Amino acid sequence: MWVFTNRGFLSVVQDHDDPDTLVVRSRFPGQIQALFPKATVSRTPGRDYLYRAFLPKAEVAEAIRREVEAIDYGNFKNSIGDDRYHDACLDVWTALYRHQKRT
Repeated sequence: MWVFTNRGFLSVVQDHDDPDTLVVRSRFPGQIQALFPKATVSRTPGRDYLYRAFLPKAEVAEAIRREVEAIDYGNFKNSIGDDRYHDACLDVWTALYRHQKRT
């Protein structure tokens, strides 16, 4: 699952060894901690996502629920404070908009 919040982008996948654990991954420093401040985050050079944390499914679900409940903006892109991350999200938005126009 890809999760875009106005504080960061996360890729969340099942841990290979534990069905109750998810691997929360990010390309940018600090974005995992933005949702999971107590997480132990490892830097994993040479991997597709440079940062990752192993977290219980219930904790991930609760954090995502809190993010949804905290939405107070009318435009997601305009709610992003980090210029570099904003531009990355705009690139994703543009790619999906182009794809929509082809359907």
